[in-house]
Amino acid sequence: MSLMLAAAATAALTSPSPERIRADVGALVGFGTRHTLSKTDDPKRGIGAARLWAVRRFEAIGKACGGCVTVERIGRSFTGPRAPDGVEVIDVLGVQKGADPNRVVIIGAHIDSRAGDVMDFTSDAPGANDDGSGVALVMEAARLLSQRRFDATIIYAIFSGEEQGLWGSQLLAETARERGWRVDAMLNNDIVGNSIGQGGVRDAGRVRVFSEGIRASEDLAQQMARRAEGGEDDGPSRALAKAIDELADGLPGGFDVVLDRRPDRYGRGGDHTPFLKLGYPAVRFSVGAENWDRQHQNIRVEKGIAYGDTIDAMDFDYLAKVTAINVAAAARLAAAPSAPADVFLNGALSRDTNVRWMPVEGAVAYRVRYRRNDGQNWTGMQEVTGTDAVLTQVPVDDHLVGVSSLSADGAESLVTLGRRAPAR
Repeated sequence: MSLMLAAAATAALTSPSPERIRADVGALVGFGTRHTLSKTDDPKRGIGAARLWAVRRFEAIGKACGGCVTVERIGRSFTGPRAPDGVEVIDVLGVQKGADPNRVVIIGAHIDSRAGDVMDFTSDAPGANDDGSGVALVMEAARLLSQRRFDATIIYAIFSGEEQGLWGSQLLAETARERGWRVDAMLNNDIVGNSIGQGGVRDAGRVRVFSEGIRASEDLAQQMARRAEGGEDDGPSRALAKAIDELADGLPGGFDVVLDRRPDRYGRGGDHTPFLKLGYPAVRFSVGAENWDRQHQNIRVEKGIAYGDTIDAMDFDYLAKVTAINVAAAARLAAAPSAPADVFLNGALSRDTNVRWMPVEGAVAYRVRYRRNDGQNWTGMQEVTGTDAVLTQVPVDDHLVGVSSLSADGAESLVTLGRRAPAR
């Protein structure tokens, strides 16, 4: 199956409803505040009521698909400068088990919100865009993806504690490690629902996808090896971002993915960060143009300017398009085998490059990708059914080479960059 045909097949799944997404954001805003330190026992206001709403939404989605989505809650106490007395952080997970329960694709967002003062847990903090938009996206993705069955397990993650210290995502990343999950991808969605940015700038046709190059999980020796091999632009998270960008090009509507080559916005972080620290491929989706008057602000009007994260500043058609890209990416990766663990190259003093890798469970074929060293995107490919290939007249000195795994219906994994074969 060609890349465009695979994208078209996936696109048939992606029909997010702006109206349904708006209703979910409205429900979240209705809890007044969802601050991590807010009430947990009030049925109508605070983080406890919001998490219970998330549980019930996942239960309804699971009931509609005959039990294919189940609910799990994980929790742990955290203490830090933004919670000096400690707080119980609870994540709500919708779990759609695949044929392989230990191979996982995660779509996540944080449910907590905040006002201008990060310690203010009583004032209204509607959190419509930050991050009601991401939570509504996750719920709509669960509804759509639950209509199909996949090889990998999909985890729909609703985090708490993001504004206090990325604690909910840290909890899930560490849980993944403790349970031995193979996390093929983590898609973090945070501030994904506005098309009008600061100063009235309109940016309705694109979404930014942030990804690391040099890996946070690599030690100095590994980083130096990546530098020597020219792999700064091809770590697993960057490969994930490139796959999302390529897939989005095949979806209808002309909505663009901006491949932002840093882990997050300048000097900032999000819920994908704890996954990066543990070596998992993870990216962040965020709007093309942020409106900082609508983030981390008390609700007010000053000199004719509205402040506060309220629902009226959102664009639900835009949010539906970001949702469609998430759904398509998760569907492709959950249907594909895992990426090869290691790819080794030989070809010094030669015009040809020899490529080899270990077999991947569930793969029926492999796609050997290559490009010149001065390019950013793969330009050539060769499909093989074995676990080695020779790229004739593709000298390793001048090219980067990687390998992906293919399922029987053509779903493609991420690309693993080739590195120098160890000495025998």
